[in-house]
Amino acid sequence: MNSRTRLYDSASDNEKDNEIERLKLMAAKLRAEAASLEAEKAEAYARAAENAFRQFDTNEDGEVSLKELKTGLEKILKTELSDKRVEGLMKEFDESGDGALQLEEFVTVDRFRNALEQLAREEKELARELAKQAEKEAAEAALAEARQNFLNESTPTNRDKLISCLPYLFPLMDGLQYGRFLLSAEGAESNPAVVILALLYTLYRSIPFSGFAAFLALNFLSNNPRLNRLVRFNMQQAIFVDIALILPGILSGIGQVALGALSPEAKELFPSELFSDAIFFTLLISLAYCSISSLLGYTPDKLPVISQYVSDRMPTIDMFDDEGRFVPRQFQENSEDKDESKKDDQDSK
Repeated sequence: MNSRTRLYDSASDNEKDNEIERLKLMAAKLRAEAASLEAEKAEAYARAAENAFRQFDTNEDGEVSLKELKTGLEKILKTELSDKRVEGLMKEFDESGDGALQLEEFVTVDRFRNALEQLAREEKELARELAKQAEKEAAEAALAEARQNFLNESTPTNRDKLISCLPYLFPLMDGLQYGRFLLSAEGAESNPAVVILALLYTLYRSIPFSGFAAFLALNFLSNNPRLNRLVRFNMQQAIFVDIALILPGILSGIGQVALGALSPEAKELFPSELFSDAIFFTLLISLAYCSISSLLGYTPDKLPVISQYVSDRMPTIDMFDDEGRFVPRQFQENSEDKDESKKDDQDSK
């Protein structure tokens, strides 16, 4: 019984070994056939590439130049190709980088066609992106033009220059109080400038609440974006120069009170005339600078403290949102702060 079992197992093992060998042989044959097919395919591809190379190499110098590549492809594909596309093909297949294709670098017409189709797709995508960019830039240009038309930032005309000087009459009239010693000096009444100032001051004071009315008018008009920027700037600056004239009066009053507290005689020592003359001369020099600069077409933005403050208040193109609506700078800053706060809250979560 045991002998029969051993014989049966031995026969079974032999059959398994034979089956394994048979399968190995079949696999080897399949690999050989695949290798043969690959070799035939490579040989056919090489022949096709060589035949195409000979067709393209019209001068038979052993390489295909950019011109020969363009001519050959246009002849076979029956379509006109741009120099840019042909240069793209040359760059893709020219492994040596010498600007020409040698036989070992040359490929079949089908591969050239596939590469051309890929280049065409890329060019179409680029054209779409450029078209979108052009539309975006056109919209931005239209918005910038609309903003520019709304906010007059153009070069001031001669009329604008003259008008821009008029607001400084407001601080000049209010500042005449500091020139009372000079304007009432002996012989001043014969000075034409003093006479003109006296007439203007009389007219100014004849209007009820003239100072307050002038302040409201300048403040209202300075917010009109249709007015030239130079005019708006000078209106704002005239207001703040006038406000600045309050400070010398306060300092003079404090000085006199302080000296009066020491003794009645000490109060008389306060140099009221000298102090008033200095303030008046400073005012005249400031207004002369502002007027001359404005007449020359330059923004008078060199007054200490005041000019910088006025410049910060002036509306600019960046104060308009994407829809062309005017948004003051303080509201923009508040909006940016809120956005940053929301972003920080989201990050913390």
